[in-house]
Amino acid sequence: MPEKLETPTRLDPIRRALLEGEVIESLRTVYDPEIPVNVYDLGLIYEIEVGEFGDVKVQMTLTSPACPVAGTLPGEVEQKVRETAGVRSAEVELVWDPPYSMDRMPDHIKLELGLL
Repeated sequence: MPEKLETPTRLDPIRRALLEGEVIESLRTVYDPEIPVNVYDLGLIYEIEVGEFGDVKVQMTLTSPACPVAGTLPGEVEQKVRETAGVRSAEVELVWDPPYSMDRMPDHIKLELGLL
């Protein structure tokens, strides 16, 4: 007998916003190995899009195209997003435009790093 497929649950705008918050918290557990700051607060995450069924797309960059973790960090980010409760699927797109700038970091992070 064929397995019955579950119909995905449609998320209303409030639940989508809550799920985005959970995804952000998951991203805050992924750290850039060269700078002791998580990828979200470092400003490497450009966009998080939560679809109506819990499909999440993330646009991120790296501190430079020659970043030594270019081959592993996006996969780690994707895995953390996928593991977030309520996420049905995750996709990470690595982008270089606009180029990364430390201006993307919040002031309290710059202060912690001695950049202010």
